[in-house]
Amino acid sequence: MRNFDQFTITQAVLARIANGQDRRIHEISSALVRHLHDFIREVRPTQEEWTQGIAFLTDIGHMCTDTRQEFILLSDTLGVSMLVDAINHDHKGVATESTVLGPFYVESPPEFACGADISGDLVGAPMFVSGSVATADGAPLAGAIVDVWHSDEDGYYDVQSTAPDAGLAARARFRTDAAGRFHFWSIKPAAYPIPHDGPVGKMLEAQGRHPWRPAHVHFMIEAPGHERLVTHVFVAGDQYLDSDAVFGVKDSLIREFTACAAGTAPDGRQMDRDYCHLHYDFRLLPAAQAASQAA
Repeated sequence: MRNFDQFTITQAVLARIANGQDRRIHEISSALVRHLHDFIREVRPTQEEWTQGIAFLTDIGHMCTDTRQEFILLSDTLGVSMLVDAINHDHKGVATESTVLGPFYVESPPEFACGADISGDLVGAPMFVSGSVATADGAPLAGAIVDVWHSDEDGYYDVQSTAPDAGLAARARFRTDAAGRFHFWSIKPAAYPIPHDGPVGKMLEAQGRHPWRPAHVHFMIEAPGHERLVTHVFVAGDQYLDSDAVFGVKDSLIREFTACAAGTAPDGRQMDRDYCHLHYDFRLLPAAQAASQAA
């Protein structure tokens, strides 16, 4: 087979990949070829534009490091990450809704006892966070692993620091008590722009978009026999709730970070200045139920 034109080449490529042994790889590859070829036929790029597209993806690869994943930023800002999440976690009204992982998660964060202050050397308005983890029907989950991470008051994460002696801060792992509860202290996070000094930032500018995310605290929660939950809790009233650069906001994940006056905090700590309090009760879906819903 030869002498392909803009209409016959798609079927030729599909025929070439038809003999693969892995059925899922064949399904994905075939769909990719069909949609990519249809995209090219629709936009009809010039040779120069196609070269620019290749250069854009190359620049994204060059921007990736151990602490920055530009391809995740691309996926997030094009809504693909939330689309994948929506396909795999359609549990609204049954369990806590999920959202994107984001590019700043760190595997195996330092573990602290409940009640610890995880702010490290960061300066900011004190924040008390409390919550619980339970099954979808409300039964408490003792010993659940709760990973948390968030930005500082200027919108930066610890892994973005360029200081040679910078350590992890506003990031920790907790385990729920016998009643499924946890609590800790930190500082209130701020809205922040996703890293926009690279190719994804240039893309957003060309699309007439801003790079900002509303203020939030990340949570990743795991318990045996249950689906892992990756989610955020967003600060109510934030100006970017309706224009989140990565499309991650859901109404059920918005909460008041309640202003509290100095005095005795809910965990008994004596506070000599005002602070805010975030509380959220998380519900996890049994793994078997999650698998059946995804199917």
